[in-house]
Amino acid sequence: MTDLLERRSAVSTLLDRLPDALVVTGLGSPTYDVYAAGQRDTNFYLWGAMGGAVPLALGLALAQSDRSVLAVTGDGEQLMGIGSLASVAACAPPNLTIVVLDNGHFGETGMQASHTSLGTDLAAVARGFGIARARTVETTEQLVELTDVAAQRSGTTFACVRVGLHENARAMPPRDGVANKHSFRAALGLTTF
Repeated sequence: MTDLLERRSAVSTLLDRLPDALVVTGLGSPTYDVYAAGQRDTNFYLWGAMGGAVPLALGLALAQSDRSVLAVTGDGEQLMGIGSLASVAACAPPNLTIVVLDNGHFGETGMQASHTSLGTDLAAVARGFGIARARTVETTEQLVELTDVAAQRSGTTFACVRVGLHENARAMPPRDGVANKHSFRAALGLTTF
């Protein structure tokens, strides 16, 4: 077995290698990690919408088909919104990449073991829903390969990125949802209201 990836470093690698992607974050650590990698107006941070990152990213990928869309979420949130993978498979936008940071725990509620630490294989679940390009990422080389595939925008991609239980300081983006929406819409060239 390989050493698990360090979560914040893995997210930084993803964003460095996909600089033009529209990024939707799941609540908690994925948001902190994306923000720590550098604020971009093309980051959309979800606060308290557990299970909502993938459905939002799906809608964004369908609406912005000429842009790469990256959902960065955690195993607990993906388990909460597992049914969204059926819609992702049915719509199959080629520009959507879903990255689940899997540490096997519910980080925001006290580090209880999640189902992935009890045997649930999220990549296998995604394939079961019909997402053919579903994989588990455990090494930096596999993470780089994932970014190469995502940059091609040639098919919906799901990656369960196995990360360790590293504790990082929280990097908190502004919690003003309206301001987040306005800056994101402006980055897309849309009118804000």
